[in-house]
Parts: sequence; structure tokens; C-alpha cells
Amino acid sequence: MYLIGLTGGIASGKSTVAKRFAEHGAVVIDADQLARAAVAPGTDALAHIADIFGPEVIAEDGSLNRARLGSIVFGNPTALSVLNNVVHPAVRALSSAAIAVAERTDPDAVVVYDVPLLVEASVGHPFDLIVVVHADSETRVRRMVELRGMPEADARSRISAQAGDADRLAVADVVIDSMGSLDDTLAQVDRLWDLKLRAHHRQAHSDSSVGGSP
Repeated sequence: MYLIGLTGGIASGKSTVAKRFAEHGAVVIDADQLARAAVAPGTDALAHIADIFGPEVIAEDGSLNRARLGSIVFGNPTALSVLNNVVHPAVRALSSAAIAVAERTDPDAVVVYDVPLLVEASVGHPFDLIVVVHADSETRVRRMVELRGMPEADARSRISAQAGDADRLAVADVVIDSMGSLDDTLAQVDRLWDLKLRAHHRQAHSDSSVGGSP
């Protein structure tokens, strides 16, 4: 297995890059989906959140009232840290299980863990490669305003709530510059796949042949 950690700030184009990896045959594991599963009705994490923040953070249908919880933790670093100490370990357990399943299914698989908070959550999986999708903050603000209809103040607030560009770039083995055209971004992913990941496949097949029958 070849494990890639894929991250990038909001509106950086990370989802586009993840989709391209999937088109090449990678197994993509979405941390956002795991985060939702980690606090689904009936989970220990959801019960713990209710114990900490009160029953009002649980909606009538038993699901997490994200708007209510967000109003509590937004702008409150202490409350957010408490919440993260519940959610992050639960997500880590789910991601470890998903990665293990992918490896059992195909020991030679390329697995991409698409994780927006790779830096913030100190995700500690043994990545073979960390890929950061990068666009500067002004480009990302413009995308959120023009493509998502988000007020500029909200866009800037969301960016400021995440790790800074310097922190993400500091952990990068490879940077995908997404400030150009879509075709340019996809071409960078294609080149990465050709140069690094095909080499992994060649090595995996070479290793599997060692000691085999003549």
C-alpha cells in the first residue's frame, strides 16, 4: 500500500485533486465523511458531546445539531479544543479502520486520505507522501464569494479558523498549485501519478515476484 495524506485550505481545490486521484484508481477516504459518521446517532462521541455541551446540541431526530454546537464553539478556542478532543480520536479510529480495509482488499493499493485538518488535528498516519493543494487566501476568498455565494466576511473568517498556508506548506512533500486553470491543476496531479505512484506500482510488483516460483 502507498498512503497519501491530501490536504489544503478551504476552496483550495482539494476535492478536485482527490477526484482526479480516484479517476487514476486510487482509493480515496474522505475525512469529512468520517467526521460525520463519528458523531452519528448512537455513537459514543455524540453522547460525550451531549454530556459536555448540553442536550440542546442534539436535534429532535437524535442527530447532532451542528448549528447549535457551532454557535457554542465558534470563537471559543477552549470549547473548540474540548470538542476536538472528542471528535478527532473517533475520526482517527475510523480512518485507521478504513485504511486497513483498503490494504487488505488490495495490498498494492494507492490510498489517498483526504483530510482538511491534517495539520490542525495532528493526523499521525504513516504517510508515504503528503500532498498540499495550495492557493493563496485572496484566491480562495474570491472562489467562495463568486462560486459559493458566501459573504466575503464569512469567507475570510473560515480561512482564518484554519491552519495558515505556511503551516500546511511546511509539512508538504508535494505542492499542487491550484491558482491557475483547472486543466493546469489536473495536469499536476497526472504528473505526480506518473512520476511517483507508477514507480510504487512497479516496486510493488517487483517485490511480489521476489521468491516466487520460477
